[in-house]
Amino acid sequence: MKGLFRKAIALVRLHRRAYLVLNICYYAMVGIAMIAVASHPEVQEMLTQSVLEGFSQGTMAQVAAAYANGAVLQAMLLTFLVNFFLGSFVVLMLPSMLIPFAGVGMGAIRAVLWGLLLAPTTPELRVAMIPHMGTLILEGQGYILAILAAFVLGRAFVSPSSVGATRWLQGYGIGLKQALTLYILVAAVLAVSAVYEALEVIYLVPLLLPQ
Repeated sequence: MKGLFRKAIALVRLHRRAYLVLNICYYAMVGIAMIAVASHPEVQEMLTQSVLEGFSQGTMAQVAAAYANGAVLQAMLLTFLVNFFLGSFVVLMLPSMLIPFAGVGMGAIRAVLWGLLLAPTTPELRVAMIPHMGTLILEGQGYILAILAAFVLGRAFVSPSSVGATRWLQGYGIGLKQALTLYILVAAVLAVSAVYEALEVIYLVPLLLPQ
C-alpha cells in the first residue's frame, strides 16, 4: 500500500502544473458561481429544492437519515461511499474512459453547482458555511484529484508518446493504470473529508445556528 501511495504522489508531482491549474480553476469557479447567484437567489432555491428531492429516495435517503438521526459513524461511511463511488468514479472517471477529458468537463459543472448551492445568500447559510468551508476544501481536493486522473487518462490516450507509448490503445492502457493509481489518493482524501463532514454537520453546525 505504501508503494501505491508513493506512485500516486509521484504522479501528482509529475503533473504538478496541471494539478495547480485544476485547483485554481475549480475553486475559482465555485467562487464565481457564488458571486453570480447572489443576485439571483431564486436559482439557488430551485437547485436546493431539486437536491432535497434527490435526498428523499434511494441511497441518498439513507444518507439524509443518518445525518438527521445523528448516526455519525453511518454518516461517515455513507458519505464516503457516495462521494467516492458515485461522486468521483461514476461521474468523473467512467465518462473519461469513454470520452477523453470528459471528467474535466464534468468536474467544471460540479464546481459551478457547488457555488450555486453553497453561496451564503441567507444568514443561516453564512453561519453554516464557516465550518463547511473545511468540507468544501477537503472534498474539493478529492474531486480535483479525480479530475486530474481524468486528465492523465485523456492525455495518455490523445498523446501516447507522452507516456512512452507508440499507439493510442497502448497509451490508453498506461493512462488508465496511472488514473486508477491516483484513485488511491482520491479515496484517502474523500475518507478524511467524510469524517470531517459528518462531525461538522451533526455536531458543529447545530451549535452555530439559532435554535
